[in-house]
This record gives sequence, structure tokens and C-alpha cells, in this order.
Amino acid sequence: MVDRLKLSLEQVVSPMCAHCHIEMKWYRSSLEASEPTIIAHFFACPNCNRTSDTKSVVTDPAVVPPRKLSAPQIRQVLAALNPGRPPYSPG
Repeated sequence: MVDRLKLSLEQVVSPMCAHCHIEMKWYRSSLEASEPTIIAHFFACPNCNRTSDTKSVVTDPAVVPPRKLSAPQIRQVLAALNPGRPPYSPG
């Protein structure tokens, strides 16, 4: 969860206060939804204390199980290295 929060904070740009026209300061973030991951970031104006919020969607990199990875099979590699021999079959 902490990694998702760090990723979402990197994507957020601090809003400008509509009243003072200065950059607002971040003060809090909270998880709004877990699928997809939506994080709300709350900002406050240091001058007039008005608040604003922005939401960011964080996408996790896809995790592929090891058996689903595309890689050459050992038999194909051995057959290419030894063209005259029968393919290796583990016992």
C-alpha cells in the first residue's frame, strides 16, 4: 500500500488556491477504492486555509506467473545444439 501511495504522490501536481492564487500544500491522502486503486489527496492553502482535493488512479504492473512466461523449452534448445541426437527427455 505504501508503494501505491508513493507512486500516486509522484503523479500529483499541487493545485493553486482559487482565492489566493498560490500553490496549496499537501496534508493528507486516503484510499478511496482498492480496485482500481484510487487515492484521494487533500491540499490546504497556507494563507487562507481553504481545502482542495485531487484523485489519482494507480495501476500496478501486471504480475505474470512463472509458468506463463514465454521462454524456449529445454528440449528445443538441446535439439538445436545437437541436431543428430534424439531429444532429451527427463526421466
